[in-house]
Amino acid sequence: MRATKAVIHLDRLRNNIKIVREHLGRDGKPMLCMPVKADAYGHGAPRVAEEALRCGVEYLAVATVDEGLELRKAGISAPVLLFTQALREELEEAAEAELIPFIADRDAAAFFAEAARKAGGKRRKKIFLKIDTGMGRMGCAPEEAPELAAFIAGLPELEYAGTATHLAVSDSAEPDAVEYSRLQLARFNGVIEGIRGRGLSPGVVTAANTGATVSYPEGWYDMARPGILLYGYPPDGVEPRLAMRPVMELESAVVLVKRIMRGASVSYGRTWTAERDTTIGILPLGYGDGLPRRLSGNLSVVIGEGIYPVVGRICMDQCMVDLGPNPVVERFAPVSVFGGEKEGSLDAAELARRTGTIPYEITCGIAKRVPRIYRE
Repeated sequence: MRATKAVIHLDRLRNNIKIVREHLGRDGKPMLCMPVKADAYGHGAPRVAEEALRCGVEYLAVATVDEGLELRKAGISAPVLLFTQALREELEEAAEAELIPFIADRDAAAFFAEAARKAGGKRRKKIFLKIDTGMGRMGCAPEEAPELAAFIAGLPELEYAGTATHLAVSDSAEPDAVEYSRLQLARFNGVIEGIRGRGLSPGVVTAANTGATVSYPEGWYDMARPGILLYGYPPDGVEPRLAMRPVMELESAVVLVKRIMRGASVSYGRTWTAERDTTIGILPLGYGDGLPRRLSGNLSVVIGEGIYPVVGRICMDQCMVDLGPNPVVERFAPVSVFGGEKEGSLDAAELARRTGTIPYEITCGIAKRVPRIYRE
């Protein structure tokens, strides 16, 4: 086992799901969908999916057919939504695996109906109709939705099982963002009324991403699908309202301790020079593992009860910590890089703030070579 590893705290995951479920309502309505795309935001999709389902999550969601197939190969039979448009040649496998694609146009519906025929089976293949109410991404125009819904419902191979949209700025509390989110929901409500006006059921109606799950109860409908929230982080730009805990903790170890003299430099570019005789600890962790190089000179880690700065440039496979002139840290001491719960520990949101990104990118960026360890 490598010294550097991503510890996935399953107790924290269970706690987060419980908090969100209670926030949504205790009677199981709306339902809860947990996105496990991008390898469960870097946490390991099959194991996270299994735990989520044990906690009562009703749906899972992925971004690619391969991600859905990985779940099926792991023995997971729960409903799996496919958020993005697959290539035509991928659709037969998607149909065989009972993945539920988001459909946004007639051609996509016809392609999936053809794939369903080839895949065989007695049951119709479920699909969700995706509406673009203002995200400007995947989805049909609201005015096209009732006719498209009728077209899908008329295909004998398909079951019109749900209707979805996605909110663009629900993670912002700015007045114009709040107004825009409410506009999107109003457009979506109009679509649902239009579909029902054609004598059709819209199936499972869903719009709430993380931001809407926290801030827009009117957007919960039949199912919420919060993403980063379940992994422990509130929506960026919204004051935390739920006591979520980071599920991932990035750990490493001090594999070498060495003395350096005043005036000695550390790492590429000689960007850091010791102002006094001191001790350097070497961690086998770098940007090749997903620790952003942009954090060079702007990161501290927790070792034992102490907080120590990372100095010099972060390398592909290593980084260096200033342990001070009289270190109490010994070789092979464990290191918490982010996601720990000791005083002074940073989380992915703080690393994201320091690098100008979002916590999604931090957890998704932890490389495959970093083993995932599941801890109760």
